[in-house]
Amino acid sequence: MAHFRLSDAPIDAIALQAGLRDPRAGACASFEGWVRDHNDGQSVNGLRYEAYAELAEREGAAILAEALQRFEIIDAACVHRVGDLSIGDLAVWVGASAAHRGPAFEACRWIIDEVKARVPIWKHERYAGGQAGWLHPDQ
Repeated sequence: MAHFRLSDAPIDAIALQAGLRDPRAGACASFEGWVRDHNDGQSVNGLRYEAYAELAEREGAAILAEALQRFEIIDAACVHRVGDLSIGDLAVWVGASAAHRGPAFEACRWIIDEVKARVPIWKHERYAGGQAGWLHPDQ
C-alpha cells in the first residue's frame, strides 16, 4: 500500500525499502535526497524544511496513487523530512517496487519530480556567511 508521510525524525531507508518487498517484485528503485554543503555558489551550513502538513500529506498520497495508476509498479513510498537538518542528512526518500526495473526507475523519478513540484514543502537554507534564504521548490 503506497504511503507518503512527513517526518521530523531521521529517515530509516532500510525499513522503508523492506516495506516495499513483495513476492511479485523483481526490482526496487529508490532515490535519496541529502543535504549538501553548497548551493548556487554559496556554502551551506544546514537547512530547515517547513510544510503545510495536512495539504502536503494529502498531495503526497495523491502523487503515489497516480504513480500506481501510471506505471506498472507494485508499491511506492515517500518520506520527506521537516525541521532542521544538517549537511549529509537524508532529507527525502522515494522508493518504488515493480516486477521489472524499468517501471521501478521511471516511477521513482516521476514521484520525486512531482513531490518537488506539487507538495507544499519549503526549504530555508542557512549559509556560511550568516545569511539565510528561502528557496523555490525546483531549486
